[in-house]
Amino acid sequence: MTFRRYLVLVAVTLTSSCGDTFLARGMKSMGPVSLAHPSELIHAVFAPWVAAGIVLLIGFFASYLTALSWADLTYVLPASSLGYVIMTLLARFWLHEHVHPLRWLGVLFITAGVGFVTRGPSFTDHGTPLKERELEEVLQ
Repeated sequence: MTFRRYLVLVAVTLTSSCGDTFLARGMKSMGPVSLAHPSELIHAVFAPWVAAGIVLLIGFFASYLTALSWADLTYVLPASSLGYVIMTLLARFWLHEHVHPLRWLGVLFITAGVGFVTRGPSFTDHGTPLKERELEEVLQ
């Protein structure tokens, strides 16, 4: 894998974990919101922390799509799950949430799983690109 592709995976990981953490920070300052009151939801979307979280999650989605364009889902999804580790660390040390020891054990398992996934190939070579195969099937 190239350095650029590693950067895309880093972007996927950081924008996901930071976006979710910003959403949590913003919603904790808003208080309870109900689906029965759409005006509360609209107000929440424009709160600064929530809006920043939404922007980060849009960045996550764009970088995730980019990663999926050159790597298999079975590679991108586990590699991007390192974001759960970062999110847990942010929740613990920035949001001051209590993280149960079993959750820390889960973080350890995620980290080990990411290590296993990064050892394998990022893309399954099927020979002919997918679009060419689809075109051949249509022409037959």
